Amino acid sequence: MALLRSYVSGEWHTAADEGVPLHDAATGEEVARISSKGVDFAAALEYGRRVGGPALRELTFHQRAALLKALASHLREHREELYALSARTGATLGDSKFDIDGGIGVLFSYGSKGKRELPNDTVYVEGSVEPLSRGGTFVAQHIATPLRGVAVQINAFNFPVWGPLEKFAPAFLAGVPSLVKPASSTAYLTARLVELIIESGILPEGSLQFVAGSVGDLLDHVTAQDLVSFTGSASTAQKLRAHPAIIRNAVRFNAEADSLNCSILGPDAVPGTTEFDLFVKQLTTEMTVKAGQKCTAIRRAFVPAELLDDVAAAASERLAKVTVGNPASEGVRMGALASLEQREEVRRSLKALLDAGSVVFGDPEKVDVVDADAERGAFISPVLLKADPERSEPHEVEAFGPVSTLMPYTSTEQVVDFAARGGGSLAGSVVSADKEFVREVVLGAAPYHGRLLVLDAEDAKESTGHGSPMPQLVHGGPGRAGGGEEMGGIRGVLHHMQRTAVQGSPAVLSAVTGRWVAGAPRSEGVHPFRKSLAELRIGDSVVAGPRTVTQEDVDHFAEFTGDTFYAHTDPEAAAANPLFGGIVAHGYLVVSFAAGLFVSPEPGPVLANYGLENLRFLTPVKVGDSLTVTLTAKQITPRIDQEYGEVRWDADVTNAEGESVAKYDVLTLVSKEQP
Repeated sequence: MALLRSYVSGEWHTAADEGVPLHDAATGEEVARISSKGVDFAAALEYGRRVGGPALRELTFHQRAALLKALASHLREHREELYALSARTGATLGDSKFDIDGGIGVLFSYGSKGKRELPNDTVYVEGSVEPLSRGGTFVAQHIATPLRGVAVQINAFNFPVWGPLEKFAPAFLAGVPSLVKPASSTAYLTARLVELIIESGILPEGSLQFVAGSVGDLLDHVTAQDLVSFTGSASTAQKLRAHPAIIRNAVRFNAEADSLNCSILGPDAVPGTTEFDLFVKQLTTEMTVKAGQKCTAIRRAFVPAELLDDVAAAASERLAKVTVGNPASEGVRMGALASLEQREEVRRSLKALLDAGSVVFGDPEKVDVVDADAERGAFISPVLLKADPERSEPHEVEAFGPVSTLMPYTSTEQVVDFAARGGGSLAGSVVSADKEFVREVVLGAAPYHGRLLVLDAEDAKESTGHGSPMPQLVHGGPGRAGGGEEMGGIRGVLHHMQRTAVQGSPAVLSAVTGRWVAGAPRSEGVHPFRKSLAELRIGDSVVAGPRTVTQEDVDHFAEFTGDTFYAHTDPEAAAANPLFGGIVAHGYLVVSFAAGLFVSPEPGPVLANYGLENLRFLTPVKVGDSLTVTLTAKQITPRIDQEYGEVRWDADVTNAEGESVAKYDVLTLVSKEQP
């Protein structure tokens, strides 16, 4: 059988020994062999830092985002090949789509988020400018820049595609190269994934490396600029976290570990309600998708004591319809565990759980299978238990397979306490239409969970379900679950970057961030609306006005728009208003006058005004006040796939005394070249 190759230091590496055999989870046949013998891990890390890092940092966020989308499209064309190989891990076609399509979806999501939420630049500016002096000449700004190391990503066996891609995407978008190490039992699928990526030629060299087999002395060589992310058991996470190099260098370490996730049925969800059916369906689905080998699967199902028998009967009826067998066979709804070793681990955990409870459905030692040998393949029956929630075992022992435990509760306070006894979980769900119950449970359970799903009749059709991490949301949990966070949209990107507070003059901050800062120099001359994106520069400005506000202006605006709020139309009532003391102009009249002052009306490179942001009315404008507006190019963002880009302008409207009456950002689309 083929020996899986590693991809390190820019080339494919074949181990010098014969490697360890990897087996088809359903048939027991040898699929491949795996070994990392001979890999120079120190050199691989150094190669990532020396070659991959600089290549990525030369690209803007938008360019990296475009490459993620291109990679996602490429992998989507090879899904059928990956599905076929995924079946050898024991996964049904539905399981494979969950893993493979889910991973590709993460790439698409980060590609879109990078374009929408990050600048077309190499530096990320976070938050507002912080004034540090009265005169405004000393200010500060937080920025984020890519770490200069490698993101070491150690993944679990259960998601050999989604797992690597959900770690890789935010690291790549941040500008940090990755070194991927999958769990051995399903590494042949990750290996083919990496081959497809490298063969595509889409990514800059050095941005992705792959290790098939043991990590050897890899962690001995990590530095303060590297990161380590791990998915797997809590005990292994603890060992890795305590590695001397990780401690010595304060290496950023992220763990997603064991998780005794729970689902809570509300007292209102009695048999016959939509919520009762949703709870039972979700419970059995989470038990059988990926044969229960999901870090987010429901391990503890809490139900009102009076509904325990009803839920047990309904869940058993659904589980009885689940056909177990060769995942490639038609009609099979649950495949095998990833390996025979994993099956034995599940059985050991089940013995511990049975000390505290009893079987409601299934047999841990026997299962009827379709088109397969039940002993050669890593098959096990779905097993539903019921137990006393006051016992410790259901809150401490995780059987990482198609296993869940029903437990009763008698009050909201009690079920919140039971949920917390898991010691920290990745995901929890509350199935109820009672909003007060939901609020109390969510607020009580939130400190112990990374994500909470509230499921009811209203969101059921569009809900992605209890066990589906989403790239927009954090994936992680406190305590037992590892204390880490993955994905979370741009939060996951920033995990791979260093936040730095930069102090200096407004001019210095403008130069560092590529954004105009109030107090920095402005450049007046040609109206900036006459400049294309290629000609426009940060700080280009126009000062327009003054324009005097008359009573007729206020009256006409009120009549024309229908905004007859008393402060604009009733002198006596307006005079009694402690904020105004008389008639004031509409705020939107002020904004409209400002637009009329700064606009350059002739056709030119400005294509459209597409929004205002951060609008604040600061000083009331009264009849007779004169308005002047200063418009300054604040941020310029070319779109890499369009003939135009976005310009953010700082608008400051002042009165005759120089007081700001309104401040806001104007957003326009501007051609890259003169029309």
